[in-house]
Amino acid sequence: MTRLTRRRFLRDATLGGGALAAPWLPAWAQPVSAGIAAPLPTVSGTDIALTVAHQMMTIDGKPSHAIGINGTVPAPLIRLKEGQTVRLTVTNALDEETSIHWHGLLVPFQMDGVPGISFPGIPARTIFTYEFPVIQAGTYWYHSHSGLQEQMGHYGPIVIDPAGPDPILSDREHVIVLSDHSPLHPHAIFRKLKLQGGYFNYQKQTLGGLLAGRDQPAGERRMWGGMRMDPTDVSDVTGATYTYLVNGHGPADNWTALFTPGERVRLRIVNAAAMTNFNVRIPGLTLTVVQADGQNVKPVAVDEFQIAVAETYDVIVEPTEPLAYTLVAEAWDRSGMTRATLAPRVGMTAPVPALRKRPLATMKDMGMGMHGMAGMDHGAMGSDMTGMTGMDHDATKVDSVPEVCLPEHAAMGHCKPGRPLGGDPAMPGMSDAMRDVSNAPGLPRTPTVQTVAPMPVDRTGEPPQGLDDAGHKVLVYRDLVALARNPDLRAPSRQMRIHLTGNMERYMWAFDGVKLNEVKAPIPFRHGERVRVTLVNDTMMAHPIHLHGHFFELVTGHGNHAPRKHTINVAPGGTATFDLTADAVGDWAFHCHMLYHMHAGMMQVVTVRPEVAFLERDSGAAA
Repeated sequence: MTRLTRRRFLRDATLGGGALAAPWLPAWAQPVSAGIAAPLPTVSGTDIALTVAHQMMTIDGKPSHAIGINGTVPAPLIRLKEGQTVRLTVTNALDEETSIHWHGLLVPFQMDGVPGISFPGIPARTIFTYEFPVIQAGTYWYHSHSGLQEQMGHYGPIVIDPAGPDPILSDREHVIVLSDHSPLHPHAIFRKLKLQGGYFNYQKQTLGGLLAGRDQPAGERRMWGGMRMDPTDVSDVTGATYTYLVNGHGPADNWTALFTPGERVRLRIVNAAAMTNFNVRIPGLTLTVVQADGQNVKPVAVDEFQIAVAETYDVIVEPTEPLAYTLVAEAWDRSGMTRATLAPRVGMTAPVPALRKRPLATMKDMGMGMHGMAGMDHGAMGSDMTGMTGMDHDATKVDSVPEVCLPEHAAMGHCKPGRPLGGDPAMPGMSDAMRDVSNAPGLPRTPTVQTVAPMPVDRTGEPPQGLDDAGHKVLVYRDLVALARNPDLRAPSRQMRIHLTGNMERYMWAFDGVKLNEVKAPIPFRHGERVRVTLVNDTMMAHPIHLHGHFFELVTGHGNHAPRKHTINVAPGGTATFDLTADAVGDWAFHCHMLYHMHAGMMQVVTVRPEVAFLERDSGAAA
């Protein structure tokens, strides 16, 4: 064990401007290299060749095994033009099946790239060609949907330039892909999570801290103890095994984005991590958010934002001085970070802030709504206070949308005829924090429904978990306003509720208590129908939920300029509501984008069929 003394600390700090390593420092605080300013390799045109293969990559000077594309991790930047048609020929050089999903791209469902849902997959040592028209612009990404290959490096960015003038003006741009990498094989990580959900949580509360009551009020400590969970379990997989990367480089590699003072610099930021939400900031610079999930939004100036797994954000920064700035991407549980440098020339560095205090889950993260209501008789209050969650929504729509349990949903076990989809769990008076899920109508009594949030509330107006006391402006979903008028202004004809459920002790995750391998039928939509979907998070972890093949409009009070997204991060114990136009016929994956949550069962299939298909099916059933 290396013994840290004041003299040694001062000596290594003095030498820190070079490349000498200080083994007692965490990865993000290690002395950095002279800097790597190379942009990502780029492919473009109408015919693009991609080869998926095993490779080695070097992170902070250490070799590590990976799966890459065309010999790089991340995979090459694919640069396309709105209005073109592209053919992407994928050679699978692996000894196992692979696939590529074009995350956020609106493509025919046969080209969506999800084995077993939209195509058979790409068998080992074979070739498959994707071909589709490019009908949108913006920042997106692509990744494997086979096994756990995404964790090993099988991901890359996509930039689509608009057919006409770009409303976002900039002098220079950089694509920044954030990710997490572990020397452990992803299946080994998953096995450890199945054995112990908090296996990688090295930030657990100490006995001394619990006794002293430094971290939480006594009542909250008792409730967490009753659930046999630790409020520091914010992230399943942490910096205990992960190194966090920028464009495939670790924090000591010092990946550098160059600028000339006075330029408007566009940063296209993609979160391609398997399990990590990142808190992003650049001390000394304001971040002006101009795009979310590839869709232009009215500019909003912030000091920091959280980018959930699978989201993309484009921001503008305007450095006016010839100084270096540190781009900080801190893991949401504060177990580590990655960093990059913005500078006028290679070799410059700026101070790297220390990791901030770890966040702790609260009573609100248990789905108890307002802190002061935890001791009330929730049974007397009835449902999950749907009316309260809708107060800040577009009042012209919320109250007029009927909750309907269609026969096809009832057949799936999502709801009972005459009840809202997913149910409104009326909770009995709570004696402790473990809810009796047998009293939750509409949710099956399965091991995957460990807890039910008694009072979930819409949290899209709150800073993400751990950032409520950041001391500066943090982006919230309600800050996002679409730059252009929404394409479909119809009010939804019906609404549905889907519960995000889980069992942390057994590491099981599901929608409405039903894991993917237990689903009897897909979630059906009629082609062209407009539906309001409310996601209710009954777990104490955030879930970035992604729907393939569609964009949806967040119901956050912005009317016909509601922000359009393909991924929404649902806060612990909270709800999020969106309006969806089912305008793409086919079968589409619908899942949590936390890779191991999806792998453990939090995934289903949405099927969109023409009205005639529903009529023929119903008439056949009647006969």
